[in-house]
Amino acid sequence: MNDAVVPCYWPGHRVLGKLSPWFVGLVSLTVASPAMGQASQNWVTPCLETLQQQTTLSVPPGELSRPVTRGELAGMVNPIRFPRRPAEEGLPYLNEGNGIEVETVNPDQYLSRGQLWQMLTEELGYQAARPARETLNQYYRDGILVGDDGALEAIAAAAERGLVVNPSGSDWLYPHRLATRADVVASLCQVLALDQPEFMGLIPSQFVAPIEVPELRGVWLTNVDSEVLFSSQNLREGFERLHRLNFNTVYPVVWNWGYTLYPSQVAEPVIGRAVDPEPGLQGRDMLAEAIAYGQEYNLRVIPWFEFGFQTPSYSELARRNPEWLTQRSDGTQTIMEGEHERVWLNPFHPEVQEFILDLVLEVVENYDVDGIQFDDHLGLPVEFGYDAYTVELYRREHDGNDPPEDFNDPDWVRWRADKITEFVGRTFEAVKAVKPDVVISVSPNPQHFAYARYLQNWQRWQELGYIEELVLQVYRSDIEVFIGELNRPEVAAARRQIPVGIAVLAGLRNRPTEMPLIEEKVRTIRNQGFAGMSFFFYQSLWDWSEESPVQREAGLAEFFREAIAPPDVIDD
Repeated sequence: MNDAVVPCYWPGHRVLGKLSPWFVGLVSLTVASPAMGQASQNWVTPCLETLQQQTTLSVPPGELSRPVTRGELAGMVNPIRFPRRPAEEGLPYLNEGNGIEVETVNPDQYLSRGQLWQMLTEELGYQAARPARETLNQYYRDGILVGDDGALEAIAAAAERGLVVNPSGSDWLYPHRLATRADVVASLCQVLALDQPEFMGLIPSQFVAPIEVPELRGVWLTNVDSEVLFSSQNLREGFERLHRLNFNTVYPVVWNWGYTLYPSQVAEPVIGRAVDPEPGLQGRDMLAEAIAYGQEYNLRVIPWFEFGFQTPSYSELARRNPEWLTQRSDGTQTIMEGEHERVWLNPFHPEVQEFILDLVLEVVENYDVDGIQFDDHLGLPVEFGYDAYTVELYRREHDGNDPPEDFNDPDWVRWRADKITEFVGRTFEAVKAVKPDVVISVSPNPQHFAYARYLQNWQRWQELGYIEELVLQVYRSDIEVFIGELNRPEVAAARRQIPVGIAVLAGLRNRPTEMPLIEEKVRTIRNQGFAGMSFFFYQSLWDWSEESPVQREAGLAEFFREAIAPPDVIDD
C-alpha cells in the first residue's frame, strides 16, 4: 500500500492536500487500537450476513477490522442496488440494479471515516436538514474536528441518516480514523435500512447518535371531491387516521368558493351567509371541531384560505360587490379554471383588503390555531388590473399616466406585485399583533411561475420576513423537472432562513398518482434535506388509484414509521 503521507483524492479527482504528521500519528494509533480487533466486530456480523445474502458483497469476517482503500471500497459498494437519487453531472442514476460508481483514482489510497461518509453522502445526493455545525456540536464530543468545508454538510447529512456508527461510543465521530471494512458494512446497512425492511435494526441503536430531525408531514383537507369536512364523525375519523399514520399537520380549508367553512360574523353581512351552504356544515363549527381533534390527536391545525382573492363568477360575494372585481384591459372579468368560471377580487382595493384581512383576524382571534396559510390564489392573474380603481391608483403614482397596454410590461408587473407584497406585510403585522406565535404559512407555485403569471413575489415576501413556513407546490409528474424546481436558487435561499417543505400531489379524481411516483418524491425531498412534505389532498391519499386504499395506507405507513414533530417555525 501507499505511504500514509500522499495526496488525498476524493470523488471527481478533487485534491485536498497531504495528510498532516498529526493525522499520520492518529492513523497509526487507530490501526493498532485493540478496539479495532476482530473481537470488537461481532456487532456487525448480522449486517454483514444480510448484505452477503442480498448482494454479491463478500467480506471474510476476519477482515472486518482492516482499513479500507478506495479500490476496495469500490469493490464493496458498486454491486449494491440503492434507491434512485437525483441525477447530477457525471453521476449515474441509482435504479434498476445500478450501484454507486465509486471512482477508483488512487485505488490504494486509504480513506478516513469522514471521507467514507462524505463520499457516500455526495454520491447518494443526501443533504442535511438541520444546521450542520449545530448537529455535529450537539451530538458529538469531537464534532468540532470537522472543518467548515464540504465535509461539514456531508458528514452532518450522513449523521442524520444514521450512517455514522460507533460501537465504542455513539457520541464520538472519530472522523480522522481510518475507515475499516466494518465501517463500510455498517454504513451500507444503514443506507439500505432507509428503504428495505430486511436491513432495519441490524445495527444496534446504541451505536448511533439519536439525532432528531423534525419533519413536516402535512395534508390538505378540502371541500371538493372529499367528504372529510362534512360531518363531525368524518372529521374525527380523518384526524384519527392521520394520527395513526404519524402525520403531524393538517391544513383544513376555511375560505373557498366565495364562502367560509366556519360560522363567520365577518362574512355574513358581506355574503349573506355565515357559512358555506353545504348541508354537512350546517349547525356545527367545523374549524372548532378540527382544532379540538388536532389537540386530541397531536396534529397542528393551520386553516387554509384557499381562494385568496378569487371567487366564482356566480357567487353572492361577486354579485353583491361588483365594484370589488378587477378586469382585463378589454373589460372582461372571468377566467376559466377547468369547468368553473371565476372572477378575481381586486387586491389593490382597500375594501377587498379589509374583508380578507378581517377574515384572517377573525380566525386568529377566535380560534386556537397554530397558523394560517395562503396559497397561489393570494395574487392576481397578470392580465388583470385594468379596473377603474386600479387605473386611477396607478395614475396618481405615475404623474397621470395610464398603465401600459402590455400586461407583461416589467414595471407594470412589478408595481402590482409590490402592492400585493405590501398587503402580505400588513397581514403579517396584524396577525402577529394579535398572536405572535401563530405561524404564517404560504404554499405557492415556483417563483418564476408565481411572479410572471400571478404577480406573487413570494421570494420577496420571504426576504422581508413575512413567511415563516413555505410549502412549495411542485406538482410535476416528471421527476427530473420536479428535482429541477427543488434546486432553484431562490428555494435554496429560503431554506437558509425558514422551514421549506414540498407539496406533493397525491392525485386528483381525473388524475391519479401512483405510489411509486409519490415514494420517489418523498425520498428525493428527504435526501435533499427539505423540512418535509404536505400532500394534496386527503381523499386522493386513498382513492382513485389502481392501488387499493389498504395498499395506499400501507405505503404511507412505510414513509412515516415513527411519530415525529414538525419543524419549529417560530424563532424564540
